[in-house]
Formats: sequence, C-alpha cells, structure tokens
Amino acid sequence: AIFAKIGIRGVDSDLATLIRTVIINCVLSGFIWVTGKWSNPFALSAKTWLFLGLSGIATGASWVCYFRALQMGEASKVAPVDKFSLVLVAIFAFAFLGERPSIREWFGIALVASGVLVLAIKR
Repeated sequence: AIFAKIGIRGVDSDLATLIRTVIINCVLSGFIWVTGKWSNPFALSAKTWLFLGLSGIATGASWVCYFRALQMGEASKVAPVDKFSLVLVAIFAFAFLGERPSIREWFGIALVASGVLVLAIKR
C-alpha cells in the first residue's frame, strides 16, 4: 500500500493499475520460465478458463477500486478495508465450497471484520 500510494501521486489511478499489472505479468512470466512450469494453457478445460477468467475480472475490478481509494484516501485506512475481502472469502467459502473454519478461525475472521468497522466509523 505504501509503494502504491507514493507511486500514484500525479498519475491516473487506472493507468497506475495497468502499469502494476504489466509489471506483475513480467515477473510471473519470468518466474514460470525460470522454474520450468510453463504448459499449454489451451489444454485447460473450459471450466478452468471460465473460473480463472472470472477470477481475473474480479481481481482487476478490485485493483481499480483499490488504487482509486488509495488516491483519494489515507493508505492506513484503505489497506485494512481492502483486507475485508478475507471476511468475504471465508463467508463465501463456507456457503459455496463447504469449507468449515474452526471456532478459532471464525474468531480471527471476526476480529478482522471488527477492525475494519472500527476504522470505518467516523468520529
């Protein structure tokens, strides 16, 4: 969040998101090449493509919103709200994937949610 907040000064947040994405693509391409993990992506099933595509759209939308929020607000308030996605993932994983977090894990998830609420409440 700190690098991004400094990096978006004087730059449109959407352009900054694109630049970040290109850099991530370069880093991941290099990693896949160096580790020998490349395989033919066209051999993947349609279901895999669909869900990876939906994941990419969700991630892209999230990054656009995150960078706009960073441009408008304080990093110390934007970053914790961004982490609220952890709460949503836990709820959706419970509802749709049948995952069953332990009581201890639910307590941690509740603490994250509480922390975001504390930061979101105006004084």
